[in-house]
Amino acid sequence: MPDLNPSALAMVPFVSVQDMMRIVNSIGPGQMMREICACIEADFTRWPLFDKTPRIGAHSEEGVIELMPTSDGQYYGFKYVNGHPANMARGFQTVTAFGVLAQVSNGYPVLFSEMTVLTALRTAATSAMAAKYLAPKRASTMALIGNGAQCEFQALAFQEIVGITAVRLYDVDARATHKAVKNLENSGLDVTICTTAEAAVTGADIITTCTADKQNATVLTDNMVGSGVHINAIGGDCPGKTELHRDILLRSDIFVEYPPQTRIEGEIQALDPDHPVTELWQVITGQLPGRSSDRQITLFDSVGFATEDFSALRYVRDQLERTGHYIDLDLLADPDDPRDLFGMVNRAKEVL
Repeated sequence: MPDLNPSALAMVPFVSVQDMMRIVNSIGPGQMMREICACIEADFTRWPLFDKTPRIGAHSEEGVIELMPTSDGQYYGFKYVNGHPANMARGFQTVTAFGVLAQVSNGYPVLFSEMTVLTALRTAATSAMAAKYLAPKRASTMALIGNGAQCEFQALAFQEIVGITAVRLYDVDARATHKAVKNLENSGLDVTICTTAEAAVTGADIITTCTADKQNATVLTDNMVGSGVHINAIGGDCPGKTELHRDILLRSDIFVEYPPQTRIEGEIQALDPDHPVTELWQVITGQLPGRSSDRQITLFDSVGFATEDFSALRYVRDQLERTGHYIDLDLLADPDDPRDLFGMVNRAKEVL
């Protein structure tokens, strides 16, 4: 617990993009995602404690702006995040984000952080966490369809946490694939460039789809998915945006984070509202099985959920003393008398 002295809480630790990059590089991307994965997994084991609600979205033709709140009763966290697929062509990031972690006891924030980089880390960490329970044993090869901003994070997380040794890359934009190859050249992974999605999935134990177009697309057709694979579907994450042919869903055992949100935003929006799915937290706690046979097709229909951001923020806050990469932000008013806010403003004339 932090110091509850009001003056000590007036300054809020702020992790900028530069600070976050320093944290990642001081710890190492693979190790950091493994440690974030452990935090997410620990919070999934106490899933019933969390306040849960589908994210609050403002949708437009250009994209979406969302708030993702949750609380475990001791801390409250939220993330502001956008998703604008056309941004890349205009020189902007498709996804940007920031987040806040606050104490429930007094409402004071204890961390304000960038979350564009952190979301990429926690998304990959969550994917790899699910694969620990759902992927085939001794899985070694992953196909990555969609080689944009999330690609390398997924590859490194699966290498670190699941133990894959090879990735097969495909993107409709060859420049994205070559970017990913360059970024992974010192990773130790065996990287193969594929010219079609069909070629990428050939021989793959795990298939990750992470495309960005905001539409109902068919990135994977039914004939591309054989028995025994694990599908990590992370690109379909808003209403009207999917990546998989409906027949793949009907052949798969589907695992989700939070059904009320996934039925709105995930691949399963294409299915009947009562189509059976398994909540991932129940697999992690041992209440329900994950992968149960070698021929089973498992599908993690991931849309990203607020508890994962909460876990990531909690993790980053715990690294501040370890790394020192943050500044104290003068974010909260701190009058000598809590009732005399105007007096504080008035006295400031003497020093301004």
